[in-house]
Amino acid sequence: MHAVDLAHPVDFEGWRAAARRMVLADARPEAVDWRVGAQAGLFGDAAAPVVPDAVRNRAFTVPKDFLELAETVVCHRDPARFALLYSLLWRLTHGEPKLLEIVSDREVHRAETMARAIRRDIHKMHAFVRFREREGHYLAWFEPDHFIVERAAPFFARRFANMAWSILTPDRSVHWDGETLHFTPGASRAEVPDEDALEDYWRSYYASIFNPARLKIAAMQSEMPRKYWHNLPEARLIAPLIRDAGRRAAAMVESGVTLPAPKSGRWAEAVPSVRAPEREGGLQACRRCTLWRDATQAVPGEGPMGARLMLVGEQPGDQEDLAGRAFVGPAGQVLDRALAEAGIVRSDCYVTNAVKHFKFTPRGKRRIHQKPDAGEVEHCRWWLEEEVAAVRPRLIVALGATAGRALLRREVAVQRERGAVLRLEEGRSMLLTVHPSFLLRLPDPAAKAAEYDRFVTDLRLATSFAMTP
Repeated sequence: MHAVDLAHPVDFEGWRAAARRMVLADARPEAVDWRVGAQAGLFGDAAAPVVPDAVRNRAFTVPKDFLELAETVVCHRDPARFALLYSLLWRLTHGEPKLLEIVSDREVHRAETMARAIRRDIHKMHAFVRFREREGHYLAWFEPDHFIVERAAPFFARRFANMAWSILTPDRSVHWDGETLHFTPGASRAEVPDEDALEDYWRSYYASIFNPARLKIAAMQSEMPRKYWHNLPEARLIAPLIRDAGRRAAAMVESGVTLPAPKSGRWAEAVPSVRAPEREGGLQACRRCTLWRDATQAVPGEGPMGARLMLVGEQPGDQEDLAGRAFVGPAGQVLDRALAEAGIVRSDCYVTNAVKHFKFTPRGKRRIHQKPDAGEVEHCRWWLEEEVAAVRPRLIVALGATAGRALLRREVAVQRERGAVLRLEEGRSMLLTVHPSFLLRLPDPAAKAAEYDRFVTDLRLATSFAMTP
């Protein structure tokens, strides 16, 4: 067993240097005891491994994403965070160079969950720090869940550059003198005043921006948890504002509405909250490729904004083209049945296609599906990116090779890559599986039943990942 002593809870540079030594010494993750400060390790003062001279200066590389992930995860309060990061580093350098792309991997998922917790904690600190003046110096008290003060502090230095301030927390405090950030040990809540002359301004501002017509108490408490209320001067207004919300909302309805500007663009009736598209007239006026000439209409996606699960198919089929809705034909019926068996409510998902117009070849009175080419997929990606940006799903399910190509921007092998949660360039996650029409084309009943079961299993994995906090 090898012991590594780190200087402080967020000693990333110390961990990085020690981890490099451990990899070069071929020290397996289970043989390393990571300790912070003077903390005694389980195996006492175990000696550090000897790095042979032949490999002491050997270089090895890891993805930039891993270093960024590690810098974030070290801020987590979990005592096993350094061991987890070293285990990931070991795997990256011992035969799994694409490990971070498999977000469904247990250790990768755990590290990503920690990173999200850190980002959320930093966001809360940025949002819920309130300064109170004492003799020309501004003081604030905050209780973060993790060791985030160093990472959160530059935001306040930029935003409040012209005033001297201090933010005190139980673990670490930060001070700004107008030029430099200084860090000191943790402090006590008693060092911060309970009230100052600015309290009434905060309360007036909060009351003025409170919109009773958009009140959702559960969402508000999720964004502003009660644990922060005792530090917020505006918190005392929340209860009376909620009690009076019904009356104020009724008064707003009686006063009428404000009409939008005549030339304001919209995406489509099915997607009212997407930002205005690049062309006036929206999706139905799109002329990015030539598919619009033969199609009946463009078919937009549908589903709630904020849906955790987004399903992306290839393109509308014959019935979708006529109805103007995605997945209403035979493939849509297979999808609906599989979603139900996977425990997924379709109306809770956002459903769309990579290409918005139906591409087909006429054959008598029938219109036979034709696969969109790479150029058509590329031309239509703008609309798909608009939908993803508006919906902000927790996970995107790519149904088939065309959807996978549109999202990953490369050719995909569905059967080889299906079932793994992959990371997209934009930081979102995607699971690749087959398109429901693939199941309809299988001639052998046994093969069709087996593939259908695999499809349902993929959807169950998708909802499990999407619903994970």
